[in-house]
Amino acid sequence: MLRFQHTEYLLALAAIPVLVLLYFLALAWKKKTIKKIGDERLVKELIKNYAPQKFAIKFLLLVTAFAAGVFALANLRSPQGSEKVSRNGIDVMIALDVSKSMLAQDVKPTRLDRAKQVLGKLMDRLGNDRMGIVVFAGKAYLQMPLTGDHGAAKMFLSSATPDVVPTQGTVISDALKMCYTSFNAKEKKYKAIVLISDGEDHDEEAAALATRMASEGVIISTIGIGSVDGSTIIEPGNNEPKKDNEGNTVITKLNETALQTIAANGNGIYQLYDNTETVVSKLERLLNGMDQRSVTEDSLVNYKSFYQYFLLLALLLLIADVFVSERKKISMPKNSFALKVFILLLPSSFFLLPSFAQSEKEVIKKGNKAYENKEYEKAATEYKKAADKNPANATANYNLGNALYKSSKTDDAVKAYENAAGSAADKTDKSKAYYNKGVVLQNNNKLPECIDAYKNALKLNPQDEDARQNLQKALQQLKKQQEQQKKDKQKNKPKEDEKQKEKEKQDQDKKQQPQPKPKISKKDAEEKLKALLQQEKNLQDKLRKTDVASPNKPDKDW
Repeated sequence: MLRFQHTEYLLALAAIPVLVLLYFLALAWKKKTIKKIGDERLVKELIKNYAPQKFAIKFLLLVTAFAAGVFALANLRSPQGSEKVSRNGIDVMIALDVSKSMLAQDVKPTRLDRAKQVLGKLMDRLGNDRMGIVVFAGKAYLQMPLTGDHGAAKMFLSSATPDVVPTQGTVISDALKMCYTSFNAKEKKYKAIVLISDGEDHDEEAAALATRMASEGVIISTIGIGSVDGSTIIEPGNNEPKKDNEGNTVITKLNETALQTIAANGNGIYQLYDNTETVVSKLERLLNGMDQRSVTEDSLVNYKSFYQYFLLLALLLLIADVFVSERKKISMPKNSFALKVFILLLPSSFFLLPSFAQSEKEVIKKGNKAYENKEYEKAATEYKKAADKNPANATANYNLGNALYKSSKTDDAVKAYENAAGSAADKTDKSKAYYNKGVVLQNNNKLPECIDAYKNALKLNPQDEDARQNLQKALQQLKKQQEQQKKDKQKNKPKEDEKQKEKEKQDQDKKQQPQPKPKISKKDAEEKLKALLQQEKNLQDKLRKTDVASPNKPDKDW
């Protein structure tokens, strides 16, 4: 489908009516000037070689050349290749436990790090399947909806930490429910869930829920990560073993029984993590053996531009205007040989423009090939060559941002996405560039900047649920960060305030004069003493009743 890249330049066509008006004003001026001369025979003699038709032709050539130049600036283009990609696959939702118990080091370096490694390798193996991510602890959150973009899925996976879920615990049933709502409710197959957890603090509802979901065609497989003997949890802040409210060291243990029951009820398999390759291979065989259906998705394509043909037309029209005279009889101007050579050489040299555009596309193709081979630095080099040749090439800048992010050059990746958003004509392409910019900034904990990026993406594409989910998450993280900063500020108040208060108190004590004690009788003193003793007895009784009614029960936060 043909489409202009820079539609804003088409506004210049509004100048054509102005040019037409000037043309008619020029005709009126000529007629008025002829009448001023007066002598009709003299006027005919003076303008006998004038051809009004050729004046109109010259004007038409100039206006057409102007319009062709505007179309060249707007750059008419069409997508190269297919805009849709069809593939056979299933929908796989990943439920990842990010509770603090996953920081235990009985599986090195930690249970969570090893779980991410397993899931990352699984994403590489399931190239044709759509994948989504749910993270859970005391609550479950949709980290990423189902998508075929496994690169984006890995980016979200890398940012999964216990900090993303404020409520601690292990509510597997909530995670299963969140996964189920992410599937297409109309389909009774092609759906699978991979749950990876230590199973600690397991809720009884999960096993029954797995049975109901299996009846709806969902296959649930579980991976147990950790040891039955258990391990301590190392706090990230102080590198000390975590303790409960009573001061006892916390020991977190793998609950294999719960995870085995969920897998059995969900018609899937349970695996105890021992080796990444073994676990991934078994899961791959299970998922590839399921019924698959055809899925069609949009694909980012390169474009073929036609601006050079409009520019060539404009130049040819301007050259033709040079040879069209308002006189009936014309002669070739001086230096005509040089002008002829120029006219002959100009079109042939101009047809070299498509070859320059073609070389630009070839460079992008080289970058795509290197990117597919995971040679991200080489891919970034090729994309940068294309972007340097044509800074307005949105595809080159977008792909450059992806390659730079994969090369851990996040600041450069953000700049590339900004360039892609600035040069992209299509709103969807602009939205994708802003979305990727937001993901990179969010992973770098630059929350205000990433929030602006997600907002820009949603303005261009209000239907982008990924951007909406990430925006909500970033706003929650920013709020939590601001609250923490406020607490730290209150905690670290300057000691000078306390000294000032102490000084004011001392000054006030100096001003107060001691009052003489009033003289009371022995009987009054005994009555007051009895009253004080009774008050103290009543207070002690009240405290004992409170202790019995409210026993201390430590809260679990891992």
